[in-house]
Amino acid sequence: MPGKETMIPRMPCATRLRWEPSEDLTRLEQWIAPRVAANGGGDPARSAFRLLATGLEAFVARAVLIELAERTLDLQYYIFHPDKTGSLIVDRLIAAADRGVRVRVLLDDWGTLEKKDESVAGLDAHPNIEVRLFNPYTHRSGLYRFAELLTSFARVNRRMHNKQFIADGIATILGGRNIGDEYFGVGELDFQDVDVLGAGPIARQSTTSFETYWNSQFAVPITQLGKFAPDPSFFPAARTQLRDRCESLSDSVYGRALVESHLARDLRADDLHVHWAAARVIADPPEKLTQPVGARSETYLGGQLSPYARAARADLLVVSPYFVPGKAGVEFFGSRRQDGVSVSVLTNSLAATDVWLVHAGYMKYRRPLLEQGVRLYELRPEAAGATRPRASKAVIGSSRASLHGKTFVFDRTSVFIGSVNLDPRSLDQNTEVGVLVTSAELAGEVAALFERWSSPELAYEVKRGANGGLQWTGGYTDEPEAGFWRPLGARLFSHLPIDSLI
Repeated sequence: MPGKETMIPRMPCATRLRWEPSEDLTRLEQWIAPRVAANGGGDPARSAFRLLATGLEAFVARAVLIELAERTLDLQYYIFHPDKTGSLIVDRLIAAADRGVRVRVLLDDWGTLEKKDESVAGLDAHPNIEVRLFNPYTHRSGLYRFAELLTSFARVNRRMHNKQFIADGIATILGGRNIGDEYFGVGELDFQDVDVLGAGPIARQSTTSFETYWNSQFAVPITQLGKFAPDPSFFPAARTQLRDRCESLSDSVYGRALVESHLARDLRADDLHVHWAAARVIADPPEKLTQPVGARSETYLGGQLSPYARAARADLLVVSPYFVPGKAGVEFFGSRRQDGVSVSVLTNSLAATDVWLVHAGYMKYRRPLLEQGVRLYELRPEAAGATRPRASKAVIGSSRASLHGKTFVFDRTSVFIGSVNLDPRSLDQNTEVGVLVTSAELAGEVAALFERWSSPELAYEVKRGANGGLQWTGGYTDEPEAGFWRPLGARLFSHLPIDSLI
């Protein structure tokens, strides 16, 4: 296939076009550097990309990067759960730190409670691991924390939603996944998500974005927060418990599924296919949090991404699990339709969403969007979904699906994969990051993923029904399979001015 090459698993990237062997290069750099030089085609921005469309492949990619890293590992996440998959990643990060890798973990503080703080602070006790929290609460728990939420809501409501995983400054993973079981195909909730593995010059851009956040005024070392100074006695005992837990997981159903994943098999067969393409990381600056909510700037992610959506001439595919376009969004998509561009949007159904309040913000825009000619699809929950096995085969004991991927395909020639939803929280409140790749091959893979997610087996299409109402696939004339209370609550809150809060 054009734009593809076989790569062997000793891994990715130098940013120079002429490759000169050096003893200073890490294993990842030794693997990637000659391939960047051979596939650059005279363009210093060309990098290698591999779509991570399943939770299994997304976990394997992170595990491989941790094992191959020799110099640095930089992680930036909104959520980092200390569950099964989170424990496995922490265990491997500690092992990397033991062999001299410098590990930096930057987490948003929104969901960090006291018990989680202790485990994160314990990780920070390792001399080669540093943890910082972004825009943290001053008070770590209890009534004082709740009081701070009430008195400083305008500040603590501004969050870092970015997701990046960077190894040796030469390989990066960007996309929608946080760290936790639901993002990697474990447990009852199965997030349908998408990441992309990038190797080459794109990793330098990713590192630059990470450094900007790491060194910003909002990134506070966890050791400066309250009582969470490293306790030398805590780390050895906690590590022993962690190791015991991870060993018990190695022979689990999930552990065996990881070994048999497509990515793992490709690595073992020295047959890792990638797309070579020009790309750039697009991110909000952390200083966005110092500006009033709703401020606009060409330096913000929305301002940088909007020209690509306006430049589309044939079709625009939008995947956003939380989709609250507002009147401006309806007008924008309507103008694209008037220009002859086909616009299709995939979001969660009320039965599938993990945040039903967001659906209340979305539902009032369905009819105006349909009137503009926009096609709307809503992902089904697993229990109401496929009549045949899901093509991803990535679900281990899952019982309910929920959309979590965030991606936009422009004319099937370029694609953005990142952390941003099309809602006021992402565009006005949060900071976000993603990568725009100019590749018909990668855009085609994401378009195929859109078509699978939006197929009748996995999604409802919403259309205008008789008498001005709505109708869903299967003849539903009300929110399908959502029960009684969810539709009632969503309809009630849809009449309230809550868009700016969700």
